[in-house]
Amino acid sequence: MAKKVKVEVADEKSKDSVTYKKNVVISIVSLATQEINGIASISRNSVSALKSTFSKNMNRGIIVEFDETQVIIDVFVNVKFGYSVRDVSFRVQENIKSSVESMTEFKVKSINVHVVGVTFNENDSDFVS
Repeated sequence: MAKKVKVEVADEKSKDSVTYKKNVVISIVSLATQEINGIASISRNSVSALKSTFSKNMNRGIIVEFDETQVIIDVFVNVKFGYSVRDVSFRVQENIKSSVESMTEFKVKSINVHVVGVTFNENDSDFVS
């Protein structure tokens, strides 16, 4: 079962609460990452065994940790050959931050983009590390 995160939203007239499931934030991060040119895929099997064993928040190559109303995000990606890793990573961070903050009430504390491989052609589903 997905973890639910409750966020209090202050309104001028009343105080309401909004509850997000963790999968909502993971879906937003996934879509925001895949929108960036140069991203071949989100790596689902590249996380170290130690990290995936101890992190129950690991899902589809994305780790989301909640700290009250702040979010810490780790995303593991494969980059297409020929693209600047630094530029692609920066654009991924910008897009995730704007998407999460505009669609939810969370503030993004940090976004860690882990480039785990390079894909040399578009039909290549595996990564080279």
